[in-house]
Amino acid sequence: MDFGLSEAQRALQQAVLRFLDRASSPDKVRKAANGERAVREEIRRGLNRLGVTGLVVPESFGGLGLTVLDAALTQEALGRNAAPADILSDTMAIVGIEQAGTQLQKQRWFADVLSAEVRFGVALSHRTGARDGAGVRVEGGRLDGKALFALGTDAATHFMVADDYGGLWIVDRDAPGLGVIALITIDPTRSVGELRIERVQAEPLSSGADMAAVVDRMIAVGRTLLAADTLGAAQRMLELAVAYSMERRQFDRVIGSFQAVKHLCAEMAAEIEPSRSLVWYAAYAADARPGEVSLMACHAKAHLAEVGQFVARTATEVHGGIGFTDELGLHHWFKRIGLNRQLLGGPERLRWEAGRLQGWAQA
Repeated sequence: MDFGLSEAQRALQQAVLRFLDRASSPDKVRKAANGERAVREEIRRGLNRLGVTGLVVPESFGGLGLTVLDAALTQEALGRNAAPADILSDTMAIVGIEQAGTQLQKQRWFADVLSAEVRFGVALSHRTGARDGAGVRVEGGRLDGKALFALGTDAATHFMVADDYGGLWIVDRDAPGLGVIALITIDPTRSVGELRIERVQAEPLSSGADMAAVVDRMIAVGRTLLAADTLGAAQRMLELAVAYSMERRQFDRVIGSFQAVKHLCAEMAAEIEPSRSLVWYAAYAADARPGEVSLMACHAKAHLAEVGQFVARTATEVHGGIGFTDELGLHHWFKRIGLNRQLLGGPERLRWEAGRLQGWAQA
């Protein structure tokens, strides 16, 4: 039995990589990090032309009807190129609508996502860790509160917001009473924000589904895609370190011939390769093993957070002093891995959640 990727999945990832090699080159990533919005928009338009924005939209609604594994392969390619755009928040929102929306809601919102008229941000982080002053309440069909670390805020036309009671709501960015505040993180290529919500009118997802389970699935999918993004970034950092070691010369020899440098590169490869199958299985479980999706997402993201941190540090060490310079640009992947580590829960919280899911820790 073949447990690898299908030819179609390999072709999808290669198509995204070919596009990103041009649209998200190191020079363009640097421009985006310095505030040029045109680069982000070019990548988003290209992703929409490739059809990956609505990758997991069911075929019955005009989408490709692909799986979370396909989305993870796409996000891995985005991480590999440090792309200043992603499919994370849109994919999470699509999962929420598909699981909890009515037929009419699916028809409306999926059509708008596929046409790129709607881009979703998601505000679920207050459900992955309590913070003072954060939370969203519902009173009279209106939302009040504060949502920290909302994802995809810069391009979002709408937000998928989880309230404190298990409900999911769609909020128009221009809705009266909604304030979107950009947060500065270590990674300027991606957008994270805070939503301040004061008596905001919102549309509830109202199919009658178990909303708490839907939110848990959205979070699990998001964590799996973040793990895939870190996998792609770590792989690229390894490749850059190996290439540099075969060019940089000391004592009349390339440094890649030194045993110490060989060991550093081998250790990075040895950490990355087993991680690949873990991420793939977590993504596969999202569709094929629903009972395992939350647990595997915790395992994948927690493990990749540690592997990514190790690779980021070690690849920078191989480069020596130039590894810290903006000229080289290695820091874009370093920062990306660092932000991924904390979004939707750091490794310590994820391991605690995994223990709770297996009955080893108290709720």
